[in-house]
Amino acid sequence: MPGARHKILGHVLSGFCHKMNRRKPLYGDCLDTPLNRCLTTFDITLLGIGHMVGAGIYVLTGTVAKNMAGPATALSFLLAGITSTLAALCYAEFGTRIPRAGSAYAYTYVSIGEFWAFIIGWNIVLEYMIGAASVARASSGYLDALLHGAISNATTSVTGELHETLLSKYPDILAFLICIIASLILAVGVKTSAYINNGLTILNLIVISLVIFLGFFYADLSNWSDIHGGFMPYGISGVLTGAATCFYAFVGFDSISASSEEAKDPTRSIPTATILSMGVVGIGYILVALALTLMVPYTQIDVDAALPKAFEAVHANWAKYAVAVGAICGMTTTLLGSLFSLPRCLYAMSADGLLFGFLSDMSNKSQIPISNLIISGFSSALIALLFDLEKLVEFMSIGTLLAYTIVSAAVIILRYRPAPPTEDKDFGIPQLESPGDREDSSATGTPGTDAGSSSSEMFEALTVGRLRPQYAWLEPLVGGRAPGTAVTSCVYVFTVATAILSAHNRLAEHKLVMWMIIPDVVLSLIIIGCLFIIWAHQQSPIRLPFRVPYVPLLPAASVMLNVELMINLNILTWARFAIWMTIGLLLYFLYGIHHSKLGEGVTGLLSRSYSGNHTGWGAVDKTSTLARRVGRLGRGSRSDDRKPIICDDELSRREP
Repeated sequence: MPGARHKILGHVLSGFCHKMNRRKPLYGDCLDTPLNRCLTTFDITLLGIGHMVGAGIYVLTGTVAKNMAGPATALSFLLAGITSTLAALCYAEFGTRIPRAGSAYAYTYVSIGEFWAFIIGWNIVLEYMIGAASVARASSGYLDALLHGAISNATTSVTGELHETLLSKYPDILAFLICIIASLILAVGVKTSAYINNGLTILNLIVISLVIFLGFFYADLSNWSDIHGGFMPYGISGVLTGAATCFYAFVGFDSISASSEEAKDPTRSIPTATILSMGVVGIGYILVALALTLMVPYTQIDVDAALPKAFEAVHANWAKYAVAVGAICGMTTTLLGSLFSLPRCLYAMSADGLLFGFLSDMSNKSQIPISNLIISGFSSALIALLFDLEKLVEFMSIGTLLAYTIVSAAVIILRYRPAPPTEDKDFGIPQLESPGDREDSSATGTPGTDAGSSSSEMFEALTVGRLRPQYAWLEPLVGGRAPGTAVTSCVYVFTVATAILSAHNRLAEHKLVMWMIIPDVVLSLIIIGCLFIIWAHQQSPIRLPFRVPYVPLLPAASVMLNVELMINLNILTWARFAIWMTIGLLLYFLYGIHHSKLGEGVTGLLSRSYSGNHTGWGAVDKTSTLARRVGRLGRGSRSDDRKPIICDDELSRREP
């Protein structure tokens, strides 16, 4: 019965693809949440600054300067800062559209689909968990260096050394306790922990200002001379490698997005806090890197306690005590930021059914997911106990870069996607719908417009995702498709071509052969062509409190920079990442895809509708174009869609 098997396969694949591509629509009041909306713009800004300014300033700067980039560490921070800022702008736009916990996970779920949302959420869990563990580990190492190794020596004498290559030399009990204490602080409540974070962050910023002033006061330009290796002793490759590692220093800005569901006015607070925190932190990192390498030659930097030892070298011993206070404050706020964001992401995924349900249980008193916080804190503490700081930092960067890449790409896709005919009147955010949900390419959605909208805005709304009139000559190439579909395809092709180009240049950087330039030229033309086709389409005119400027150029630049930094990471980091992703995919396909809340209203394998009142984030009511096309492998025509897979006539004909 090959025909029957073909139909069964088509139906199974169609339902499977439908589940992976279903997206969460927005219904009702998006400000309604069981969490406590109590954070102001000031609180969220200091949360972002505190999350970013910690181990990066006091530990990572010295590591990159000595082992990767030398004095050019400032350029590494500049490149990483630009890359992070571009991604941060994309996060800020999504934060105004979707004020929900979960950060990039929530954005991807609404704009792209469930499978990619789970991938992003799983990587964000990795980012926050390892971020908390690495900061705890850095704090322990910093205190140990100030005490001349007393903590590590005492621990080693009791427990002995660990001889596994993937583990640290000794179990860091102090790092374990630091994670547990930070979790207990957060368990008190959001507002109380915000007050603690604000005070520690302000004190840390004062210390950093002192470090910059003293660094330039004791500066010696000869430390950048050829005698000590020059300004860029490791070359361009060293700057890029350093930038990939320095990226770790900026990952805390997505804690701003993670706080969306607890912000009083998320549409204003999220973009403002994002821009302010990125500006303050970026300038601070660059100036501290310059000050450090001007005080002492990069070869003499102490990796474990770079700034205190540098002040000792210039005979400013009193300053190292101020630096120690700032380091403790900075690392504490970074740790609080990571452990603040991690439970919110797990809560969002659990509330959607993609992770185990108990992770979304809420404490009535503190209005935080308390059991979730306990598990997050203990897991981070266990990682900090056993693993080395350098391996943790590299492992963390790759997942973060992947999340930023997808969010940046999603901004382009969403900007060229037609809105449905109706709009959420309570909050002013349109329900997001895929252009692929319409088979007829003539169908377009029109976003809700005010009575005073101009005719030009009305025309733009009607033509969103279509070619602009002046580029009608591209119709034979990209025409005949649903509005926005061509842009989505170009985004995918652009991202893949960028990855191949970066990998090719990485592998061929020491082989300057003429024929090897041909792939670069071809891939560059593909990238430029994709951007041109995207540019030729009409953008959505929907007004938001914040929109990323110069779309698609800025998000595309963010994608390119993120991919370039990912390619420059260590091969072992990719191997560890593959293991983590394998665990995540098993969890999704064995649990998440079957327990997703979007599937609760599905009555059959290929159900197209959802019955019931939409009181929250509900189930999808349509399947994707990809699912329908796969499903039609065995149906022949649309009229066959409601027929049984194997009819009685077919069975009778096959009977002997």
